[in-house]
Amino acid sequence: MSRRSEPRLLVLHGLRLKGVAEVGAVAEAVGLVEADVARLVQALAADALVRRRDGALAGWALTPAGRAEHERLLATEADADAVRPRVRAAYRAFRELNPRLLDVCSRWQVRELAGRPVRNDHSDPVYDDAVVADLGRLHGEAGPLCDRLGHTLDRYRPYGPRLGQAMARVRAGDTDYFTRPVMPSYHTVWFELHEDLLATLGIDRAAETTAATGAAATASSDRPAPRPPTRQP
Repeated sequence: MSRRSEPRLLVLHGLRLKGVAEVGAVAEAVGLVEADVARLVQALAADALVRRRDGALAGWALTPAGRAEHERLLATEADADAVRPRVRAAYRAFRELNPRLLDVCSRWQVRELAGRPVRNDHSDPVYDDAVVADLGRLHGEAGPLCDRLGHTLDRYRPYGPRLGQAMARVRAGDTDYFTRPVMPSYHTVWFELHEDLLATLGIDRAAETTAATGAAATASSDRPAPRPPTRQP
């Protein structure tokens, strides 16, 4: 049976993943009832662990104290019941899939014509169908990974259904659900899963990126440069 995270940790965790979010988005991301999230957010605000942000990007966000508390709670959870080794094994599997996800998202946004990279205007259904098919194959491998994580920590259970919903929308022709930010697109949910794994294991994203870049350069100095994605998961 998977370990269940405390609701207080889940709310802090949802805000860590989202950056700035309204109560409904946090509830969807971590699998809690919206009314419970609203109550917990108010309690966390009273403890100065979260604060309200207004403006173009409005919502709730962690304070520095909230981020520290979130990291403390995550470390305590990961060290209980041999959770950390199982999440680390899943993280290694995730990193095998991540370059493919980056590539397929890049190919959705940019394609080569006459040897030059150009923005994909989605006027070629044959090309787009091939990229969607590649995403579907990757999704078939991501499902078992999400299942393994969900059997380790209950808070990972929403990722499989959320990726599945995005995949279904893309296949149905609602292609905003492929890479569009600030919505639960496949790329957005994948990015959040990546951030979740890094946070759980206490890995710095910048350090991970530097290590991956160095390893790639060592492995092959003449490999073609990847197409640029909008945001790296």
